[in-house]
Amino acid sequence: MLDLSFSKPSEVVKRLCERLRTERLAQEMTQADLAGRAGIGVNTVSNLEAGRNVGFDSVVRVAMSLGRTKELEGLFLPKVDSLEDIRRYEDSVGRHRIKRKAGHA
Repeated sequence: MLDLSFSKPSEVVKRLCERLRTERLAQEMTQADLAGRAGIGVNTVSNLEAGRNVGFDSVVRVAMSLGRTKELEGLFLPKVDSLEDIRRYEDSVGRHRIKRKAGHA
């Protein structure tokens, strides 16, 4: 398991990009193969593996094309460690904005 607790965003990106490239090679795919499966350009795959700015949609497409949908399912799941967390999560489901507290501009 990769512990990202004390990592800078750039370090996280670098590690994930390395993993992406390793996974692609393990599946014996060229960048062109992966790009074709994901419906994106080869340059996009190259940029993604190099850690350059790529749209989130492209990241999702690549992950799905590599058969890594389960990992995507775990992103941004609610953190519920107590009954209070569950209540707060359930209360927030219908809400679209957070109300500002008094005294905050």
